[in-house]
Amino acid sequence: MKKVLLLCFLVFSHLSWSMNIKCGGLFDAESGKMLKNQVVTIESNQFTAIEPYKQQDIDLDYSEQFCLPGLMDMHTHLTFEINPNSYLQKYELDAADVAYNAALYAQRTLDAGFTTVRDLGDSFNVSVALKKAINQGKVPGPRIFTATKSLATTGGHADPSNGYRDGLFPPTTPDHGVINGPSDAMKAVRKRYQDGADLIKITATGGVLSQAASGDNAQFNEEELNALMATAKDYGFKVAAHAHGKGGMKRAIEAGVASIEHGTYLDDEIIKLMKKHGTYLVPTLIAGDWVTEKSKNEGFFPPVVAKKAATIGPVIAGSFNKAFKAGVKIALGTDSGVSEHGRNGEEFGLMVKYGMAPAEALQAGTIYAADLLGQSEQLGQIKTGFLADMVVVKENPLENIDTMKQVDVVIKDGKVVKSRAK
Repeated sequence: MKKVLLLCFLVFSHLSWSMNIKCGGLFDAESGKMLKNQVVTIESNQFTAIEPYKQQDIDLDYSEQFCLPGLMDMHTHLTFEINPNSYLQKYELDAADVAYNAALYAQRTLDAGFTTVRDLGDSFNVSVALKKAINQGKVPGPRIFTATKSLATTGGHADPSNGYRDGLFPPTTPDHGVINGPSDAMKAVRKRYQDGADLIKITATGGVLSQAASGDNAQFNEEELNALMATAKDYGFKVAAHAHGKGGMKRAIEAGVASIEHGTYLDDEIIKLMKKHGTYLVPTLIAGDWVTEKSKNEGFFPPVVAKKAATIGPVIAGSFNKAFKAGVKIALGTDSGVSEHGRNGEEFGLMVKYGMAPAEALQAGTIYAADLLGQSEQLGQIKTGFLADMVVVKENPLENIDTMKQVDVVIKDGKVVKSRAK
């Protein structure tokens, strides 16, 4: 009897299944056009056919709605969410607290239609454990590509000891993601590999939310960057660079990073370098707007942070527009965790507000994000052979981009993980 049950399990566990989904409109991310009356066939976790509707049997009927590839956010922080108490909570929250919060934020991200994200800086390596739990079906969430702990220099943006008095935090090391010199840079990259990272994140300049005076000064020298990039290449890592100031951006681009995050004070020279090297800009517009607004609320940020937020936040939108018009490659990223998780879809509207056409914004959050991620062969499009990630919205986003703020249906890996009534 046990042998029979085992045989049945092996047989049925390998059976494939399929379903046909009718879409009134289907966004072709490659062309940027909305195709009408298409039927998408999913078998197991892949798209196996996309063709015009011809009286096929339909399992899910979205003939009055619009289907798009699963959305992709190239800059998230799933292990935190900034609030007025954040600068005290780092003394209070332990790894278990962070993990439970991260599971909630992952659910909100998936519900917003984002089936794939980059996590660009976590705490306690929680993003690695969360990625495993999601992949194993234990908790719902997006497909995660994580940088684990961001890399910083002593006192720089992402130095975890910032804000502590001497004696409260142990001396920082490459294990903490803090480097001083080329040798430390190599150690830090190798430690991220050991920890299970998928890519590397560096803080090439100061930042807004760190308790340090400068938000834009360069914080890695060329020797450190060259050692870091060479080691990252050995381990197959792409590198994302947080950068507000020109000096840090220039060094990072010339060293070979894949993306500049924020890019606040980029100019014509930086744009020329980005185009030469094929460097992506991930503009994080919602974060810029959010810190600008919160800087007006007395007491929300510590004074040193509020000053930087009021100065840097308003500049990001103009830099995005300048880079976009000049032909720099753009991928959508929100910096969610700065703003609230689950609002990721608002980034599309901001990209349109600050200069993009709706189709271009949608491409930034699908096909171009997949290219930056190095996943162009399986993510970012509704295309035969690709992983079956798809979202459904009520209105045509090419006519009303704000419809992306609220998706009705989310399909990830061929499974419906969210469905709202029409």
